[in-house]
Amino acid sequence: MPESGYETNEALEAYSAPASTFHIHKLLAALRKYWWVPLITMSLALAAALTYALQSQPSYSSQASIWEAVKMRLPGSELFSQDEQSDIGTLSQVIRSDPLRELAVARLKTQMSNGLPHGIDGKPLPVELTVGGGRGSAVIAIGASSSEPAYTQAYLEAIINVFLEFRKNVRKEVSGDTFSSISIQVERLERELKVNQDTLLGFEQTNNLALLQEEANGAGSYLVKLQMQLADYKLQAELLGASALEPGTNGAETSLAATATGDTHSQQNANASTAERSPNSAFQELELWKLEREKLSKNLRPEHPRIVKLDAEIEQAQKLTELYRKQIRTQNLEQIAATRQSLKLKADSVKDSIREWEAIVVNANARVAEADRLKMNLARSQNLYDRLLNLLQNVDISRNIDQATLAILEHAAPAQRSYTRQVTVLSLAFVGGLSLGLGIVFLIGFRDDRFNDVVEVNATFGNAVVGMLPEMDQTDAGHLPLLELNDSRYMYAESYRSLRSALFFLPNNGERPKVLLITSSIPNEGKSTIAVNLARTLTLGGARVLLVDADLRKGRLHELLGLQCEPGLVELLSDPDRVARVIQTVSSPNFAFLSCGCSSGHTSDLFLGSSFDQVLARLRQQFDYVVIDSSPVFAADDASTLAPKVDGTLFVVRGNFSSSRQVREALELLHQRQSKILGVVFNRANTAAHSYYYYKYADYHKEDASEPQNGVAGMVNGHASKL
Repeated sequence: MPESGYETNEALEAYSAPASTFHIHKLLAALRKYWWVPLITMSLALAAALTYALQSQPSYSSQASIWEAVKMRLPGSELFSQDEQSDIGTLSQVIRSDPLRELAVARLKTQMSNGLPHGIDGKPLPVELTVGGGRGSAVIAIGASSSEPAYTQAYLEAIINVFLEFRKNVRKEVSGDTFSSISIQVERLERELKVNQDTLLGFEQTNNLALLQEEANGAGSYLVKLQMQLADYKLQAELLGASALEPGTNGAETSLAATATGDTHSQQNANASTAERSPNSAFQELELWKLEREKLSKNLRPEHPRIVKLDAEIEQAQKLTELYRKQIRTQNLEQIAATRQSLKLKADSVKDSIREWEAIVVNANARVAEADRLKMNLARSQNLYDRLLNLLQNVDISRNIDQATLAILEHAAPAQRSYTRQVTVLSLAFVGGLSLGLGIVFLIGFRDDRFNDVVEVNATFGNAVVGMLPEMDQTDAGHLPLLELNDSRYMYAESYRSLRSALFFLPNNGERPKVLLITSSIPNEGKSTIAVNLARTLTLGGARVLLVDADLRKGRLHELLGLQCEPGLVELLSDPDRVARVIQTVSSPNFAFLSCGCSSGHTSDLFLGSSFDQVLARLRQQFDYVVIDSSPVFAADDASTLAPKVDGTLFVVRGNFSSSRQVREALELLHQRQSKILGVVFNRANTAAHSYYYYKYADYHKEDASEPQNGVAGMVNGHASKL
């Protein structure tokens, strides 16, 4: 394939991306197309509902109401409580329960002399009951409906009376059961109270509680006194031990003072030479002399006679006091040891007394605590017994006094014909049929991935549409007439001119495409018609165009043009030198046609050979444009084989026909074959849609308008000369 500078449309490179999200306009389009589906489903539902309403028996309804009557507040009435307004559901279930219905039917049998009306199965007529009440209202409305008016009224009256009697009986049963249960508990507590009283009385007879309390208090006080005395003895012993161990002057003076105050006679016999002077006086004189010397030393020198005399007296007194300390220390250590031994004996005696009195206190406190426990048990039993006895009296009062909370406000009214059921059935049928139809339509629209308009195509493939052709009326044979020179279908003709202009002015970085391939994903998308009309439009612009039918299996372009099928492309590929003999001319001198030729079962093999490349090279030199119509991508492998050999491919998408999934897969296949996709041609667009607004102004077009030769034709001729 010859090299070309033309590049593939970048917008189409997004076709391999995920599919675009579902839009609401697809649902609206499906609704516009299948509007008759909801109409049919709604009509069928209404017809079925109307048939049911006409065939069903007439219904008669009666209404009554009950209310919460005023009552006197008595002791024990708070024991029974039920909020009918907050529990309307429970009340409704009770009224419509089978036991109450059976009681109502039994009552009606005794009241109605002619017997009860029966249904088809021989049972009493079924009656539908409704119960309702407004929030915050004490009035409860009860309704009944059946096929017999008199029976409906009587049944409603009976069900109300049975319900009120049922509530009264339930109240009595509940109060009776409660009374029996409380009585059993009262008897049990009475026995327990008697046992506690006897136990406390027996304990008081064997124990004097007042004497026990006094004994416990006295023993406790004496025990505290003993503990204080023991602590005093321990403190004295510790002080004596500290004095005996203290060395130096302080210990000697302390012992001396204690000796002076305790035993003067022993000190006098200690030293005969100092009998005239006491130790205390010697210590006092020494201190006085020291004070006097300190006072005189402030004014006198150390060599002063008075200072010298005082120093001699102080030295003599110190010797004397030292002698006293040695004598007294020996005497005090012996005395301290004897005193500490005496204190230890006293402390041991006090400890023995403390143990004896502690046992006495513990025993007395235990008996006092036992008495308190017995009193608490008795008080608790007495309190519980009094409460249950009071509760028993209240229940007995409530059981014997009638305090009905509900009363009849309005008796059952005469039954009237009711159409509520028929209206409800018709309404449900209308809503259900309409919903079913809309659901079917929306399901169709949701599952339908066909392109409805050009907006969806551009949204899916990124503004890849280069041409949009409108939906036109076909002939009786099902074919669309080809485009003529002065075609009255101005909108159709202008769409092809727009496609031609798009091909001329596509953004490119090199030469414009000369060999164009027209294909689609599946058959019946209009690619053959587009190929013929596009070739004619290019010819009307003055270009030399060759239309090639490359659908070697089912090619039918010769039928559309009224030409021969053979010889054609198959024969030309067998002998590339026969180009002039196989090309047929059409009405226009610039328009040539190459048919498919004799059908072959191996067409892809013909396109892969070198003969096709030779033929394609000659056609490039002979014509300005070569338009090739190929088979659909999924019908055969011809299109995917031809696409890489041409300058560009136009992919046809038909509105309301082409599937998004199929188009995506076909473009992916062409992309894998290195094809150059010029863009998408959206065929058979809906001209009534808002997205289609091209060439709708008829006054701009005239039937006798001819193709200008100096405008587009000049541009095409100039372009062809460059080629």
